Amino acid sequence: MATVVMEQIGRLFINAQQLRQIPQLLESAFPTLPCTVKISDVPRVFRERHILTGYRQTDQSWRYYFLTLFQRHNETLNVWTHLLAALIILVKCQEISETVDFLRDPHAQPLFIVLLAAFTYLSFSALAHLLSSKSELSYYTFYFLDYVGVSVYQYGSALAHYYYAIEKEWHSSVQGFFLHTAAFLAWLTCFGCCYGKYARHDLPKFAHKLLQVVPSALAYCLDISPVVHRIYSCYWEGCSDPIVSYHVYHVIFFLISAYFFCCPHPESLLPGKCDFFGQGHQIFHVLVVVCTLMQIEALRTDFTERRPLYERLHGDIAHDAVALFIFTTCCCALTAFYVRNRVRASLYEKKE
Repeated sequence: MATVVMEQIGRLFINAQQLRQIPQLLESAFPTLPCTVKISDVPRVFRERHILTGYRQTDQSWRYYFLTLFQRHNETLNVWTHLLAALIILVKCQEISETVDFLRDPHAQPLFIVLLAAFTYLSFSALAHLLSSKSELSYYTFYFLDYVGVSVYQYGSALAHYYYAIEKEWHSSVQGFFLHTAAFLAWLTCFGCCYGKYARHDLPKFAHKLLQVVPSALAYCLDISPVVHRIYSCYWEGCSDPIVSYHVYHVIFFLISAYFFCCPHPESLLPGKCDFFGQGHQIFHVLVVVCTLMQIEALRTDFTERRPLYERLHGDIAHDAVALFIFTTCCCALTAFYVRNRVRASLYEKKE
């Protein structure tokens, strides 16, 4: 009996020793990260207007930047807002796939495309804000990837709005050019954003903003036009469609988010006070996430309830739309790759 008791005590002692080693194991697995630095301690390319502290050190290991996911710095909220939203989109996709056959139902393919495009832009954005601080080349590479995601989402939204939300009258007016123009404007957005980012220190501030904002604004005006026409028609005739309210909120949240994207408020009014929380770009991220979730919910319901209308309007156009989506994605990716090579060559010349 005494032997058994001693064995149990010995096991408890060993377990206690192992428990005492857990903090050391965690410390070795998650080492203490270097402190964030001030704006004067990072190269010019990483500096954001009115953000004075909270920058991460450059030229660290990739492991360091992945671990900064759990560190407080001036990009933390930007990473987590879009990372969590991307996971929500995955959950929604899984939920929808239980009742929708994305592979065999051609009319479900635009819905799958907009879900894929939403996940792409959210995850690429999270990667850009998480990993871009490693080096100048990494900065441009990941933000170009972010712009590819934005452009893909632009076309995905245009396709879904055209397919599910459009009314017969607007369809007859735009069917000859809508999708092809949306694809071109999505590519133009990618090119404008990439080149604007690449040349932003050599361009006046207004020119840099024009390159990034004007193509996106043109694309949005076209992409959202089926929704705006539907909202107008609904309220003109005495609106009784509950889904239209989702589209209304979707538009409102996007327009408010566009303001915070273009104007660095409130940090411009309170320099150094919004370095970690409260930046205009963080507000933009939150509003865009709400906008996207509203859009997905509206399109999901339209897919279910408006099927007789869009089947009659579109026929088998979904197959052509999928091909154009792939083509647009490839064009945007190649454009980003080309501008990245220009950046790499420029950085190499600078070192020489």
